Amino acid sequence: MAFLSLWAEAALTSAGFFWMAFWAFGLGYVISAAIQLFVGRAQMRRAMGEREGRAVALATFFGFISSSCSFSALATTRALFAKGAGFVPSLAFLLASTNLVIELGIVISVFLSWQFVVAEYVGGIVLILLMWGLVRLSFPRRLVDDVRARLEAGEEAQTLGISALFGSFAAWGRLAQAYLGEWRMVWKDVTVGFATAGIIAAFVPPAFFTWLFPGTGADELGLWQVVSHALIGPVAAFFTFIGSMGNIPLAGLLFANGVSMAGIMAFIFSDLVVFPVIRVHAQYYGWRMAGYIAAVFLVALVVAALIMHVGFTALGLVPEAQGTGLIAPGERFAIDYTFWLNLFFGAVTCGFGWIAWRTNKGGGHHHDHSHGGALDRVLFWLALLAWGWLIGGLMLNLIV
Repeated sequence: MAFLSLWAEAALTSAGFFWMAFWAFGLGYVISAAIQLFVGRAQMRRAMGEREGRAVALATFFGFISSSCSFSALATTRALFAKGAGFVPSLAFLLASTNLVIELGIVISVFLSWQFVVAEYVGGIVLILLMWGLVRLSFPRRLVDDVRARLEAGEEAQTLGISALFGSFAAWGRLAQAYLGEWRMVWKDVTVGFATAGIIAAFVPPAFFTWLFPGTGADELGLWQVVSHALIGPVAAFFTFIGSMGNIPLAGLLFANGVSMAGIMAFIFSDLVVFPVIRVHAQYYGWRMAGYIAAVFLVALVVAALIMHVGFTALGLVPEAQGTGLIAPGERFAIDYTFWLNLFFGAVTCGFGWIAWRTNKGGGHHHDHSHGGALDRVLFWLALLAWGWLIGGLMLNLIV
């Protein structure tokens, strides 16, 4: 009976995490689809492909005002890069859109403290600067050129004007196909990722995560313990992938149990070096580029987390741990802004689905985003198992 209760809790937790993120997926994929169709390569190169300093600043600002969902940010980043944005500005946008967004700061203030909000934003800027420096030192020009050429070959040959939407059902069809293509590419990763996050949240006791960090709960940590926390933070995030928003409650729980600021910041910064994200990068750019990006991000985030810890400790701004904890699964479905945004983007998705169906019925086409391969087939069956697990667990919530 205890297993059934945990199964029900895990499924409801997974559904809650996805409910919190769905509108951000929709927003990111609409933006990505629009960039693919309406932004020309020459325009993008002028805005974000030349004068790297200006382009990085612009990309950081656009990331700041964008969605906070990791998967939607991945899609938008790919679209920017394929259209001619520089490699460093594209990565700057990705980091900003998952670390500098306003919504993330609000959630951090709820589960942690204002000091961590400041550390998140200051650390996000430091993270981008460190990434910039690391790429400049190790820039794989041939790899970047090869990936860009492949992406450009797969892009729409003709760029539409926004005005085309006012008089052409075919233009709406192309936009719908681009939007749904983003979902087709990541639905397996999203399903398995969120199902796994719910399972870990329900079945793995918090004591396990605090055990991972040496010296947790001690009055004063040694230098090696602080460094180990910064290194272990990405490991904990790797096995608890929830996304840039969903991992904040768990970060609050870790801090309440004595994990250092270095470990907490590394954990929060690590949403872009977990396997589902690396795999989506591999689908977009190939495994070599995905590995390179993950390595650069990993080094940058560990150093940024240590800088935040040392800086805040020197200024006496490291807060005292308080009684924070995870949100109850059912509370994630409150009637708030998330509810209304999800309704809106649910309607958008249904509308695009209908338009795409009509377009295909009339002889339209769509791009096949599946890259195939053994890993993709394994993930497909894992996704089906995850759906069975989730449906069964949600049904259990009605009787347990």
